[in-house]
Amino acid sequence: MQNISSSRELKDAIRQLEEKQAVNGQLLKEQFLIIVESIKPVNLIRSTIKDVTSSPDLISNILSTTLGLTAGYLTNKTLVRSTGGALKKLLGTVLQFGVTSVFVRNPDAVKSIGQSIIQRFLSKKADMA
Repeated sequence: MQNISSSRELKDAIRQLEEKQAVNGQLLKEQFLIIVESIKPVNLIRSTIKDVTSSPDLISNILSTTLGLTAGYLTNKTLVRSTGGALKKLLGTVLQFGVTSVFVRNPDAVKSIGQSIIQRFLSKKADMA
C-alpha cells in the first residue's frame, strides 16, 4: 500500500479495507455453510455410498470377502457342529480360516467354479424336463 498523506486518502483507504473485509466475511460465511452441510450425518452417509458404488473393485472385494467369511463359517459349523472336543473345534477354526483365505485370495477362481457348478445343475434340470 502507498503512503497516505491526507485525510481524504485515509478515508478512501479505510473504505476500501472495509469493503474488502465485508467481501472476505461473506466468503467465510459461505464456506462455513458449505462445511456444515457436508458434515451432516445424512450427507456423510450419502457421499460414502456414492464412493462405494462408484468403485467396482471395492464392491467386488466386499462381495468376495463376505462370500469367503460365509463359506468359512458354514464349513466350520458343518464339520464341528455344536458338539465336539477342543481339538475338533480347533481344527474347525483352522479349516474355517483356510477356506476363508482361499475364497478371499482367489475370487475369480471361486467365481468360475461356482458358475460351472450352477450350469451343471441347470443343465441337469433342463435334461430332466
